[in-house]
Amino acid sequence: MKWKYFALLFAAALISASSSVQAQTGQPIIDKIDPPNWWTAMPSPMLLVHGEHLSEAHVTVSGSHISIEKTQSSPNGHWLFVWLRTAGARAQTLHITLSNASGKAETDFQLQQRKPSTAGFQGFSSADVMYLIMTDRFADGDPSNDGSAEEQAKPRGWHGGDFKGIEQHLDYLQSLGVTTVWTTPVYKNVPSPQSYHGYSATNMYAVDPHFGTLDDYRHLADALHRRGMKIVLDTVPNHVGPAHPWVADPPLPDWFHGTLEHHTIAKGDFKSLPDPHSSWLERRDVTEGWFANALPDLNQENPVVATYLIQNAVWWIETAGLDGLRIDTFPYVNRAFWQQFHTQLQDLFPRLTTVGEVFNGDPTITSYFAGGAAHNGIDTGLYTPFDFPIYFALRSVIIRHEPMTKLEEILRQDQLYPHPERLITFLGNHDTMRFLSEPGANIAELKMAFALLATLRGMPQIYSGDEIAMRGGDDPDNRRNFPGGFHDGQQDAFQSSGRTPEQEEVHHWVSTLLHLRSQHESLESGQQQDVLDEDPTAFAFLRAADVSHGCDGKDRIVVAINNANQTRTIRLPLADTALAGCSTLSPLTGSGAPAAATQDGFELQLGPQEAVLYQAR
Repeated sequence: MKWKYFALLFAAALISASSSVQAQTGQPIIDKIDPPNWWTAMPSPMLLVHGEHLSEAHVTVSGSHISIEKTQSSPNGHWLFVWLRTAGARAQTLHITLSNASGKAETDFQLQQRKPSTAGFQGFSSADVMYLIMTDRFADGDPSNDGSAEEQAKPRGWHGGDFKGIEQHLDYLQSLGVTTVWTTPVYKNVPSPQSYHGYSATNMYAVDPHFGTLDDYRHLADALHRRGMKIVLDTVPNHVGPAHPWVADPPLPDWFHGTLEHHTIAKGDFKSLPDPHSSWLERRDVTEGWFANALPDLNQENPVVATYLIQNAVWWIETAGLDGLRIDTFPYVNRAFWQQFHTQLQDLFPRLTTVGEVFNGDPTITSYFAGGAAHNGIDTGLYTPFDFPIYFALRSVIIRHEPMTKLEEILRQDQLYPHPERLITFLGNHDTMRFLSEPGANIAELKMAFALLATLRGMPQIYSGDEIAMRGGDDPDNRRNFPGGFHDGQQDAFQSSGRTPEQEEVHHWVSTLLHLRSQHESLESGQQQDVLDEDPTAFAFLRAADVSHGCDGKDRIVVAINNANQTRTIRLPLADTALAGCSTLSPLTGSGAPAAATQDGFELQLGPQEAVLYQAR
């Protein structure tokens, strides 16, 4: 690998040495403009032009009610920024001309009409169920964009999953109870090797050809919207891939935090960020370091870089009618940028929602990044972070049999969040070991975990394959192909007839839970009251629209968990709880019998490692 590193350094040196000569010779050449198009009724765009001999070029733009505010070029003549003024302009084709003493280059630029608000932009909420798809590993719907058989056999290779493969299985997702699809990034990653995951962008305005075309992605978004479903795109304003052209030839000297030769390594310990007593050095190593010492860290403190990244998010949202964004590596970016980012997005897309990855199990840290509250005078504007604290707690109490009170300890800290009801809960994702591959985990425990996922406050997120009990260790083993999505000899788990008894058992359970959730508004958006929280092997809580009083004839759901290895009786008090006045609990799942209230409360008989949902009346 060292020779590649030094080759890149040598190429960068050659570019620098010849830049002054290139800038002065030859007619201008335009080979790329970011963004490739824009819209009316939006902030005026900043164009980033790439080509040759641009430093001395004179820029003109022909169009009605269009003008140029300013331009700025790189010394080597490879990059040119053009700030347009488009306020009040109608949809039209603009004609851009770059000229110098040696000649000129010309190109068209489309200023388009914005989509109607009905074309998407719905936002997600606690009433939804999000399903995470790693596009390359879900389903191969178009063999024409596949790599070689040798490539597909590599654990970190491109396996052939694409947008058409996802679209062909929307019936499966909808019947499961999914309402929102989150795909990993769709950016072009070629020629980065082993970048099937999409997080090593080489072009932030292009779709990777392994996944299909931009039209394929739009078609997928439209297909979801026709079903009343939603689409969420994974976006990465923190970094690009090491093979991005910017790395050897940045548009501005401070386009990145550091350079390929001289940079700090990003630290994943976020406790210094909310700590008012931490040093700037500690914080800098989080927000300015290169992730994994490999991914070039973008400098959002530079207003030109910030503008580029915000425009990029706007472009994808408007192009595909996105309903939301999942934001990668959220704490690694300065909070001031997030405030600017979300302010502009909310102005343009009022219903759009965002979820940020804050990979940390401490609610005092996770809550620091949630929008709705200012810290050090800055509100990130983030709709919600993922609930990593609940993720860690669920695995601890269910698989490792730590006291169930640990779960309540996390829930007790909901008061730290401006909107705990928005938190997105999950059992695992593409960066974690599969639940069933944890030492000692079993199917009964997975089913208990899903019962909690479907009923706790917040919005559940499922990683594709967990609903059919897939296994997988650490990356990349946790990213195996979905059975039935590829021509690899696996049975078709998209169909009931193709599932093993174990897969069918878990799939049926998850589908039952998600459909129950959709039938009870109290599970989708109700308040939560814990009615049994001091038992090391049991936990019970109630969901209702209003838990400030007892039974009132409205929807009330009780969830009871027995994490012991034997059948046991769980006693739920009535007095001074939202169960006061309730007379019966009727099971909605499992084989348990209805329970009648006594003077002391309810007595529930639960089997070993069993979760039961009850309707309270």
